[in-house]
Amino acid sequence: MSKAENNHLHLNTPISLDSKLLKFCYIITAFLMVACGESKSENTTTQSQPKEHIEETTTTESTTKTILCFGDSITAGYGLDDTNDAFPGILQQKIDSLDLNYTVINSGVSGETTAGGKGRIDWILNQDIDIFLLELGANDGLRGVNLVETATNLQFIIDAVKSKNSATKIVLAGMQLPPNMGQEYTSGFKQIFIDIAEKNDLAFIPFILKDVGGIKELNQNDGIHPTVEGHKILANTVWDVLEPLL
Repeated sequence: MSKAENNHLHLNTPISLDSKLLKFCYIITAFLMVACGESKSENTTTQSQPKEHIEETTTTESTTKTILCFGDSITAGYGLDDTNDAFPGILQQKIDSLDLNYTVINSGVSGETTAGGKGRIDWILNQDIDIFLLELGANDGLRGVNLVETATNLQFIIDAVKSKNSATKIVLAGMQLPPNMGQEYTSGFKQIFIDIAEKNDLAFIPFILKDVGGIKELNQNDGIHPTVEGHKILANTVWDVLEPLL
């Protein structure tokens, strides 16, 4: 082999090796790009699944309807060891047993007057309400509040509920007072609820403490607030009017 041929071989050999190495790098790079693309596609699919699940969950939850019990210590379950034993909690049990899609919210405040209810109604109406149970007035009566004031406050609350959503069904719970408050006052007090129910065409419970008020064994030591057994009877009284609305 001549010297020129030998030099030609040495010059060509590195060029051939570099070409093969470069081609190999191209193949590896292409493989990695395909692999990453598949991985990214898999990740995108995985991440999209929780979103779809959340959307489905939100849709399901939004179909649940709300019954809000807006009242005083009777609604709140004053004196009970477990507030779920108050009539709103018992109503929830009845509803669940019938597999009805309603949630009962207990919005009772012990000592609440109609004026107090008027003051907090706007805050309460920040949520969607399908059925609004109004149980207020007993504390007004026991304090001898002017009957016109009590009637005006109840009407204000009803108007606020209707203004927020005219489709909301309102149930008015009537209340009666013991005779020691005087015949004229007790009669006028009872009539307030009758008149308001008729005026507004509301579902009406004439006396929420029917078969409970004044019965010693169904009330706590104060003689005013129902026991657990008393609340069961009270819940049945409410249910008779509420059930047709569900």
